[in-house]
Amino acid sequence: MKSIITIVSVFLLLVFTNSAIAQKQLREGSLQYDISISSDKSETPVANSLNGATLTVYLKPALSRTEMKSTLGTETTVFDNGAGAGFILKEYSGQKLMISMNAGNWSEKNKLYENLNFVISNEVVRIGDYNCKKATATLQDGKIFTVYFNPDIVISNKKYNNAFGQLQGLPVQYELQSGNLNFKYTLNKLSNDAVSQSKFDTPKSGYRVMTYEENQQLKKSK
Repeated sequence: MKSIITIVSVFLLLVFTNSAIAQKQLREGSLQYDISISSDKSETPVANSLNGATLTVYLKPALSRTEMKSTLGTETTVFDNGAGAGFILKEYSGQKLMISMNAGNWSEKNKLYENLNFVISNEVVRIGDYNCKKATATLQDGKIFTVYFNPDIVISNKKYNNAFGQLQGLPVQYELQSGNLNFKYTLNKLSNDAVSQSKFDTPKSGYRVMTYEENQQLKKSK
């Protein structure tokens, strides 16, 4: 009996070890997503202006930078997990704004996607160069969040995006809803190249600076 238990234990150990070895860790590199926007309404100026936008994510183990570029302008978010600090850069219509953030601000900004419980489907879908599994989760506002992910690649920096902290794989395609707009992000490029530290540096000048709290109050006053 002991020999059977030993054999089973060794077998399970080999299975989990092989699974861990099969997964590739993306510790540093970049991801680029194409963004498409659709709406139930036939005429949506915002959707038309944002179609063709891109989202680029630069990653290090404790650092992240996301850049969303569209015809309207550019919005960049940088966060240092170790220091618990970061900033948001907004560049629209010739105006340049920098919003400082601490760890509490970062949590508040991403609270809608905290601790998501994904339901994983056994269905495999081919998206671009990746075989993906479908994962769905219900957000705090009741909306369904759908992600197609590749389980062979895991991002080391789990805090770069709260939405994917519980997801064991690479987000290849995902959809978000905002009002009557549906945003679809599709991965078109993955790079394992080293990312320059300067990508995460705080700009020294050229921006109007305010705190996260000041920016929230500004939004409420509009």
